[in-house]
Amino acid sequence: MRFTRTSKALGMAAIAALALTGCGAGGGSNDGASGGDTNRVIIVDGSEPQRPLMPADTNEVGGGKIIDMVFAGLVSYDPSGKPVNEMAESIEAPDGQNYTIKIKSGEKFTNGEAITAKTFVDAWNFGAAAKNAQLSSSFFESIKGYDEVNAEGSTADTMSGLKVVDDTTFTVELGQPESDWPLRLGYSAFAPVPAGALADPKGFGETPVGNGPYKLADGGWQHNVQIQLVPNPDYDGPRKPKNGGVTFKIFQNDDTAYQDLLSNSLDVLQTIPTSALANFESDLGDRTINKPYAGNQTIAIPEYLPEWSGEAGKLRRQAISMAINRDEITKVIFNGARQPAKDFTAPVLDGYSDSIPGHENLEFNETKAKDLWKQADAIQKWDANSTFSIAYNADKGGHQAWVEAVVNQIKNTLGIKAEGKPYPTFKEARNDATAGTLTGSIRAGWQADYPSLYNFLGPIYKTGAGSNDARYANPAFDEAISKGLGASSVSEGNQAMNKAQETLLTDLPAIPLWYQVSQGGWSDNVTNVDYGWNGVPLYYQITGK
Repeated sequence: MRFTRTSKALGMAAIAALALTGCGAGGGSNDGASGGDTNRVIIVDGSEPQRPLMPADTNEVGGGKIIDMVFAGLVSYDPSGKPVNEMAESIEAPDGQNYTIKIKSGEKFTNGEAITAKTFVDAWNFGAAAKNAQLSSSFFESIKGYDEVNAEGSTADTMSGLKVVDDTTFTVELGQPESDWPLRLGYSAFAPVPAGALADPKGFGETPVGNGPYKLADGGWQHNVQIQLVPNPDYDGPRKPKNGGVTFKIFQNDDTAYQDLLSNSLDVLQTIPTSALANFESDLGDRTINKPYAGNQTIAIPEYLPEWSGEAGKLRRQAISMAINRDEITKVIFNGARQPAKDFTAPVLDGYSDSIPGHENLEFNETKAKDLWKQADAIQKWDANSTFSIAYNADKGGHQAWVEAVVNQIKNTLGIKAEGKPYPTFKEARNDATAGTLTGSIRAGWQADYPSLYNFLGPIYKTGAGSNDARYANPAFDEAISKGLGASSVSEGNQAMNKAQETLLTDLPAIPLWYQVSQGGWSDNVTNVDYGWNGVPLYYQITGK
């Protein structure tokens, strides 16, 4: 998802374990929270969601955090990334291709509507169909019949691989056995939605009705101001709230949020702004966190722009990448709290490698960068009046400092015009990226949806994927990651994914910069604060003091 602890990808052996154990809800992390005021409403920082709050139509962090708290899927993830059953009673597949899924009986949405096997099947069919324009449609691509539903001119509404058996049982047939498919089921795209959501997704998304640990308060989404969530008293899963609710306050910039944190007007700030990194630990004492998670930062360069297409575009992207001194920026701007990227994933994931052929394209090399730029000019001359721009959102993340450092390095190394292009909000930046109307590159990155190498590759770089900001399309890459999904073991799957990365490291549809670290803080008013494997605070277990 557009923007830890060690996490493991799930392979065939783990699938068998999942089927045998049922991954009971007792594995949840909320047991770690103890003591404190459980009636306090926790005030945290947030950002305005880009889209209406439909699970399959949300692929950025502002809306994603709300979706994850309002909806419950078949499984959720504990703080270490381990799947635990939430709505599922059992998930079984002896062959890794044909699944029988049983859901818990008697579950309901907060409007009283019953949740059945048909609820899941209908939601997945709706989310998968391209005509419904859900941004996470590609997450359903492994299910048999996905291609037929999305074929040009198709009138099919349902995937042949989904069958309702009875009120609490449905089956799923994949197009092939896949090593990490069950692990994906905790991602929000697979959450159930009421029938009304399918009839009017836009209207539903303004006041979503879910089945998760929290529900939207009356008038809870005040656009560009705040989103108020209150506990769902009927929820009885592994993420049971330990507080009186969570209010996401939407700030125009993180520096203001940090000042509110220091004055105890804000309870939790997920990410410390760049301007405060040197002092936040001394400012906040033991009320801080500083640990790696499954996330990265990149610059996506749209291939629909003529100057970045074809062989010349590829050479220019390589030149841009080699003109960036990641070591210097991570030391000077981030005080050493970021690790320069060596690939497109994250070191906390099983199968990660820092020595994939092509990783040298991510190393600072002034001479090689200049030479590559000249080679590109020999194919297609760069207009001397053109400017290489990096779009970024000015409201969250403190991106201005590092963007300015990067464009200065590019100007100094390649002798071209380069500048940052600030957008007032994350939503506005994402709107242009989603619509394919960017005029230059854009700061991008990924916060994992589930702990797997594939999650950092398929949803972002596969042809037609919902988060493919670069509009990258390479059949060789698509085939390579599909092969990885069909591998018979974790290690074979990871090897195939890293083989696919060799293509990415040459084509560079996006330029990996560094791996992310959870650096956040909290006020004197709360306790039991911790972050999960994906860098998101475990809001449900935070209590007042």
